[in-house]
Amino acid sequence: MEPKLVFAVLLLISVAVSAEYVRPPPRKTLDFPWSEKPSSHPQQVHISLAGENRMRISWVTDDKSAHSTVEYGTSPGKYSAKSHGESTSYKYLFYSSGKIHHTVIGPLEPNTVYFYRCGGQGVEYQLKTPPDQFPITFAVAGDLGQTGWTESTLDHIDQCKYDVHLLPGDLSYADYMQHRWDTFGELVEPLASSRPWMVTQGNHEKESIPLLVDGFASYNSRWKMPYEESESSSNLYYSFEVAGAHIVMLGSYADYDEYSDQYHWLKADLAKVDRAKTPWLLVLLHVPWYNSNKAHQGEGDDMKAAMEPLLYDAKVDLVLAGHVHAYERSKRVHDGNSDPCGPVYITIGDGGNKEGLASKYIDPQPKWSAFREASFGHGEIQIVNSTHAFWSWHRNDDDEPVRSDSIWINSLVSSGCLAEQKFGARKSLL
Repeated sequence: MEPKLVFAVLLLISVAVSAEYVRPPPRKTLDFPWSEKPSSHPQQVHISLAGENRMRISWVTDDKSAHSTVEYGTSPGKYSAKSHGESTSYKYLFYSSGKIHHTVIGPLEPNTVYFYRCGGQGVEYQLKTPPDQFPITFAVAGDLGQTGWTESTLDHIDQCKYDVHLLPGDLSYADYMQHRWDTFGELVEPLASSRPWMVTQGNHEKESIPLLVDGFASYNSRWKMPYEESESSSNLYYSFEVAGAHIVMLGSYADYDEYSDQYHWLKADLAKVDRAKTPWLLVLLHVPWYNSNKAHQGEGDDMKAAMEPLLYDAKVDLVLAGHVHAYERSKRVHDGNSDPCGPVYITIGDGGNKEGLASKYIDPQPKWSAFREASFGHGEIQIVNSTHAFWSWHRNDDDEPVRSDSIWINSLVSSGCLAEQKFGARKSLL
């Protein structure tokens, strides 16, 4: 064979092999230049669902005398309603937070744009309430942090037409540096002030210092979720309903054994779910229960042993987790084996954190694992109707969101699994 021909063949082989995805390098932590604002003006605005047809508006002011009021209406600059809320603050060693405001507004109309102003000061914001019926779309990204890849993930989420953002833990990666909570609030405000962000805690939110600082002080002060509305005793676990979905947010770092408050709350919450009203049942937590990545192996085993029977008996459709900085999707699985009546488990701790990707997987790939890849990205789940939802994972590929995994999911309501339970199921929920 001629040398030129040999070279051409080798070049073609090289191109074919290198066509597989090559992960881009890590990106630096973002810098946030200081910008002076009037002390009474709202900062770090974010919103969350707070019971039926209501929204919680949260923000921070440097002015400790600023009012916790929100004016709102459906026309720009014209506010037909006003709500008064509550405020808090916290100290962390030598750091003192601003005044943190939480004000619930409503009742609100579904699928409607509202304009609002916080504390009677500063700029006007706008939000869109989620629909009260299908279809509904959730954006999902965990382990966000504050890097260039975080910024890319948020840009991609902003491009998708979503109604609610779900975040399974590890928000700011402040890691004891409290001003990083402030910069995170600034980073996410453009998105988090316009669509509800529903979050649960991760290990990076704990920030406890024995004898000096309790765990989750920063997280609980800044990101108040509807735990009281869902009859939970802790901001670390709660539930909410939107459109036709009941969504449970569990606390991987709260007690979870069968004697714990969280276990008893979860058992009661699942027993009250009306699958005629909310045919879809989703769960979020931080530490994955099904994980074939070498990172964080076995960390979720104890929680899984305690609570997996509850989720299985309730016929949970989908479980979303973070913690592992990679993506993985399972088949329907229960107790380590494929099971058509078990949940689909998805790990999506790939939002852009500063620690980088977890690129080493266990081989051979477990039978329950359907797809896995160590890349930054985000997920989207569009629940189309009571029987079908479309899940997609979008890899951050050189700043372009590339759909790299997708699947149609049938609800367990439509599968016959719930009907089978009439003959002896739901034991653990009784």
